[in-house]
Amino acid sequence: MAPLADEIAACRLCAGRFAATKTAHEPRPVIWFRPGARLLIAGQAPGMRVHKSGKPFDDPSGQRLRDWLGMISEEFYDLSRVAVVPMAFCFPGYDAGGSDLPPPPLCGRTWHDRVMAALESVELTVLVGGYAQKYHLGVRTGVTETVRDWRARAPGVFALPHPSWRNTAWLKRNPWFEVELLPALRARVKEVMDG
Repeated sequence: MAPLADEIAACRLCAGRFAATKTAHEPRPVIWFRPGARLLIAGQAPGMRVHKSGKPFDDPSGQRLRDWLGMISEEFYDLSRVAVVPMAFCFPGYDAGGSDLPPPPLCGRTWHDRVMAALESVELTVLVGGYAQKYHLGVRTGVTETVRDWRARAPGVFALPHPSWRNTAWLKRNPWFEVELLPALRARVKEVMDG
């Protein structure tokens, strides 16, 4: 796994794209996976705070995600058991309105099949947001429909909305998420982490 992680760490395929964004930043791949991981968190792309820290979900969204999973930070960041693989390893930058740009498809096309092939011990995949759901499930439905259909994929896969605080209104409109899905997800995470 080290050579693959080293290759990703050295990747500069999107340097020109990032330089042209509002943030004009350099690539900084955030790599958080090792062989033997049993839990895969598949997300979209690091945000600016994660870009700066180099640690996935090291932001308020990560706090909410860890709460959803029923995990403390020490468990979540245990590389021997948890892999965090976004659709783009680098922060894609902001658009003119200050919103995060989508993950560049080039990153996924270049790296994802190789990373997934190397993660042979995964027992539970948590798909965070629409980009990860489209790649891993091949779905073309919206996030709400995909997440609502969680029972069809459990116990091996759970699809979640992005844990951004911008989705607080979504959570209020969909109380079944916290009442039905989260208890099942937390129980499955505990089972996989304790196994």
